[in-house]
Amino acid sequence: MSSGETKQLLHLVLGGELKDLDDHQFRDLDALDIVGIYPNYKTAYAAWKAKAQASVDNAHMRYFVVHLHRLFEPQDEAGS
Repeated sequence: MSSGETKQLLHLVLGGELKDLDDHQFRDLDALDIVGIYPNYKTAYAAWKAKAQASVDNAHMRYFVVHLHRLFEPQDEAGS
């Protein structure tokens, strides 16, 4: 990485209807809404917020931000 270039921290935003509001299991995996993959948390959060607000009328619909960069470099999290 060159100087001035920020580290890429990939985040996935996805959502779907939950089976139960007290759990994180989706009702239908084929109907998951894969919103996208983003280069940082700020842009992922903006996408998550827009989708979450658009689905506010469906109590079972949930969107999540997955920190993909943590899967690629788990040793970085262990030291934190």
